Amino acid sequence: MNLGVIFFLLAIIAGMTMALDIQEYASKPLPGDAGEKIITIPAGKGFAPVLQVLQNAGLKISPFKFRLMAMMRGDDKKIKAGEYQITPGMTPAGILEKLVSGKERLFRLTLPEGYAMAQIAQALEKNGWLIGDKFMELARDGQFITSLGIHAETLEGYLFPDTYYFPRNVSAGKVITLMTGKFKTVFSSDWAKRAQTLGMSVHQVVILASIIEKETGASFERPIISSVFHNRLKLNMRLESDPTVIYGIENFDGNLTRKHLQTTTPYNTYKIEGLPQGPIANPGRESIHAALYPSDTRFLFFVSKNDGTHYFSTHVIEHNKAVEKYQKRK
Repeated sequence: MNLGVIFFLLAIIAGMTMALDIQEYASKPLPGDAGEKIITIPAGKGFAPVLQVLQNAGLKISPFKFRLMAMMRGDDKKIKAGEYQITPGMTPAGILEKLVSGKERLFRLTLPEGYAMAQIAQALEKNGWLIGDKFMELARDGQFITSLGIHAETLEGYLFPDTYYFPRNVSAGKVITLMTGKFKTVFSSDWAKRAQTLGMSVHQVVILASIIEKETGASFERPIISSVFHNRLKLNMRLESDPTVIYGIENFDGNLTRKHLQTTTPYNTYKIEGLPQGPIANPGRESIHAALYPSDTRFLFFVSKNDGTHYFSTHVIEHNKAVEKYQKRK
């Protein structure tokens, strides 16, 4: 056997040995501290900074073997920037797969029913994800709204309240797309047909649902509240809803006055007929359902009983007595 063949065989053996060694390295959990690590991979910096970030986090990797493992897998140029959570017991292969997949660390945000766009923007900004003004600007961008398949001047009412999980550097567009996507999933084709049966557009249903959402937090009352508004609309009576008035007041200080009630705005339902210009909040599933399926009542009035529920009346005389009992004496 000539010397060239011997060197060739030795090279093959060395290569196989190295490959087996890297395979073993890739599949064994890293030694040392078993605690959780949070790492941030910078954008566009190459592979060397990735190794440095891992080492700075206290992960006992072998820079040579980790790089070689990534090169053998063709992943050395596929790592995505972002914030990642490295959990105890992860292997080098598992860490690499996470960095390549872009499965960043997610943060939870629960948006309750009845939040307005501005409140959602504040919640996002408070958690350090977005600049609230950027969110509001996009939520009012007509071209962007149209691209989402929504027919409205703003996205008020279409940012569905739910629990969401976002990475640290999520964009306003991504957040809005998730929220409006959830709305479209909830507002089913059956609900769209029901709206047509009622002679209402989807937008009108959302407006009414947002008013119902703000009028009561008692689940069982929502269909009854809905019936009052449906009955009033059929009789061409003004809705006379305080929450709509409040929505139309810039920098509302919490004190609703007679002057507010007498000032005409696109949202003052004491002064305008029919529904206000647009939704006043982002309603949840129950309020949308109530708007579509009101209770069968003859009620035309309701007044707060100051315990989270309302007293409902058919006639104005009965209503005035209820106001005297529950509000004026207070």
